[in-house]
Amino acid sequence: MSDALRTAASRPATLEDVARVAGVSRSTVSRVINGIRNVDPDIQETVREAIAATGYVPNSAARSLVTRRAGSIALVLSGVSAAVEDPDHARNRVLTDPFFGRALSGVVGALRPRGLHPLLMVADTAEARDQVVGHLKQGGADGAILVSTDAADPLPARLVEVGLPAVLFARPVRPIPISYVDLANRDGARLAADHLAARGCRQVVVIGGPSGVPAAQDRLTGFREAMARHGCPYVPCAEGDFTQPGGEAAMERLLAEHPQLDGVFASNDLMAQGAMFALREHGRRIPEDVPVIGFDDSSAALASRPQLTTVRQPVEDMAAELTRLLLARVEDPSRPVTSVIFEPTLIVRQSA
Repeated sequence: MSDALRTAASRPATLEDVARVAGVSRSTVSRVINGIRNVDPDIQETVREAIAATGYVPNSAARSLVTRRAGSIALVLSGVSAAVEDPDHARNRVLTDPFFGRALSGVVGALRPRGLHPLLMVADTAEARDQVVGHLKQGGADGAILVSTDAADPLPARLVEVGLPAVLFARPVRPIPISYVDLANRDGARLAADHLAARGCRQVVVIGGPSGVPAAQDRLTGFREAMARHGCPYVPCAEGDFTQPGGEAAMERLLAEHPQLDGVFASNDLMAQGAMFALREHGRRIPEDVPVIGFDDSSAALASRPQLTTVRQPVEDMAAELTRLLLARVEDPSRPVTSVIFEPTLIVRQSA
């Protein structure tokens, strides 16, 4: 161990310790920590290695005085309990959804190397949305990553109107100038349709997501278009709510109305899991009688019995990319808005 590392090990590491280990000046270390871009990338990497070696923890209060930044990013879950009778239940349901956990993991993974932290905010009422806007205006966070579950959510447009850095997970319902990351949902649904058709399924049904959610409508449209190409012009759909009980209830309706169904596509894995519960209750074997395909490739897909064939949405990678887009916009507010569309893949398991 070098003398600098031995010294740092006996007390909290300082900028000087990092500079000695990296073999650079204190000011260079400071520029790297504060995100100033006129530092050679190789030197930046050397400094980061020295920070890891010494265990140096930047003083966020001092850094914020230099950069005039909060050192945190707001992760805003918006619209989760709009127009429902039990807002607390709706909020808890979304927070425990595998999708949200994966998105949070992607955000944290992208922020951690930069010494930044997420601030979770739930904007499910007009008052809560006002608090988000006020918090950002006051510099409580450097920008916002929005995960909105309400088609009529006004928060994305409000943040754009007041000029606050913000990005959105999934295409907005109404066109607004905000950067977003999304999945090619129609293409993913086509993968599911092609797979069911290849198995000989011709009387397929869909358990769709809420009608006001663009991703749900894209998945339904993509699936129907692909099945039409396979000679199946009519595909019944029962709307669900992206939950396991919602999928089970939708499957019950479809079984009552279309008892000869021979294949199921659900717009997310939780609804597919619920559909399988209902099918088994009616004595249908999976996949021998009714193959089932979900969407997301979440933990629910692996927990299902049989394990679920599903369309993979790389949520962690999408959330990390969304975080990078936001940080770039914080660094340069004049950057034009952009969109990044990820490609889906079909993960074949036992259910189809």
